[in-house]
Amino acid sequence: MNAIVHEGSSPIILGFPHVGTEVPDDIAACLSEEGKNLRDTDWHLDRLYSGVPVSVTTVKARHHRYVIDVNRDPARVSLYPGQNTTDLVPLNTFDNVPIWLPGKAPDEAEIARRLDLYHEPYHRAFAEQIERVLSRHGVAIVFDCHSIRSVIPHLFEGRLPDLNVGDNEGRTCGPQTRAALMGPAQEAAGYTHVLNGRFKGGWTPRHYGKSGSKVEAIQLELAQHNYLASEDLPFAFDDVRAARLRPHLAAMITGLERVALGHLKDNSR
Repeated sequence: MNAIVHEGSSPIILGFPHVGTEVPDDIAACLSEEGKNLRDTDWHLDRLYSGVPVSVTTVKARHHRYVIDVNRDPARVSLYPGQNTTDLVPLNTFDNVPIWLPGKAPDEAEIARRLDLYHEPYHRAFAEQIERVLSRHGVAIVFDCHSIRSVIPHLFEGRLPDLNVGDNEGRTCGPQTRAALMGPAQEAAGYTHVLNGRFKGGWTPRHYGKSGSKVEAIQLELAQHNYLASEDLPFAFDDVRAARLRPHLAAMITGLERVALGHLKDNSR
């Protein structure tokens, strides 16, 4: 089962598709030395959000994104056509370094196997939690949580803003949901922010969320230097930086809950 679920009482569901670090032995044996570093993990992101005092539901991927990326379209349609990105089962790291040993990259049959074993169970669990929250509240908001190194020339130029909010240009949520994140982002002194910049939302929010519907979705991509001691191995957690960031995350989640219990619920009647 590639999903670790905690059921909360809130109408908010936090997704963590890239915090998993498990790699089955047969797959690990095919990784290059760089691949074994698992450098492209959303390191300790679930720990960061665990300090936010709202009773949210969480759905975490257990296995690493190199096994299969549960935030990619199973039909392998690119999220960002024309831009450098990674596939359903990535061949290269974010720095464009090969993940797999020569001749050991997964073939189509292996990718199909991983879809069945890891991708589908994660999204089955996610869909079940959406249905559970809908049955309780009548609405649900998916908040997909991500982090990434702030400087990756292969993926983007320059330095990434600290707080990267994405709603796929307004397609996955309405203005109230967007404002619940953008308001605290704009008020967060010392942090930079952007809406629908390099990261507009992965497959998870695009798949589940629709503006004006009973299920909306939004994504936050954090630059990792805001809560890690460094953006390189061993990617240690920094309690001081995390404590500074958490009130802003709490304001976002509290705002989402207020929207879900207010405007969206009224619109769903």
